[in-house]
Amino acid sequence: MQEISLKAEQLFSIGGFGMTNSLLLSIFVSFLLIIFAVIFRNKIKLIPGKIQGIVEMGIEGLLGLMESVLGTKEAAEKYLPLIATIFIFILASNWLGLLPGVGSFVLSEGNKQIPLLRSPAADLNFTLALAVMAVFATNFFGLITLGIFKYGKKFLNFSNPINFFVGILEMISEISRIVSFSFRLFGNVFAGEVLLIIIVFLLPYVAPIPFLMMELFVGAIQAFIFSMLTLVFLSPNITATEH
Repeated sequence: MQEISLKAEQLFSIGGFGMTNSLLLSIFVSFLLIIFAVIFRNKIKLIPGKIQGIVEMGIEGLLGLMESVLGTKEAAEKYLPLIATIFIFILASNWLGLLPGVGSFVLSEGNKQIPLLRSPAADLNFTLALAVMAVFATNFFGLITLGIFKYGKKFLNFSNPINFFVGILEMISEISRIVSFSFRLFGNVFAGEVLLIIIVFLLPYVAPIPFLMMELFVGAIQAFIFSMLTLVFLSPNITATEH
């Protein structure tokens, strides 16, 4: 049975920087998505084919959902790249991490065998970095939209003690979002990988297929939840509010 490790295993180091199996797969996912984006851009036609039609339907659906949250179509189109990128990147990372053979290629280190590839979201470092980026982006766009002084009142408001206390709570809330973001995604993906490893060990071949389908669904749901929470947290930050 494959050894279950809570943290990503280091494969090698480059100039003192450790390359883990989860980081290696996340780099591969990034290059794969970049290549796909370049190829797809060059094949865009005025009269869409089947694949382009499906992609456009997905974008229109996401735009409609974003418009219902942000209030205007202009805002939805402006922040579509952020939300769509988060969703596609997490979805691709989760699904590629479940492909048969991802954990089959191993490196031997003494008596220990280290998987060459590991699902990025099964590494807390990956989900934490993604959470920091998402929370930073929501605050950055709020700062750009409302201005430094108007947006700063959300956290530092000395007009009265109540507003000052509310500002402190807002700071704590931003930090808690990073924690909840990272642990929610990590916990669900890591638990799914552990479940699949156990099922494959106990009942190989046919039995893991239903669980694999379930994890594909969970991977899509987690990508959707992460991107939608980013959208929900972004909405009040780009809207002028007064305490």
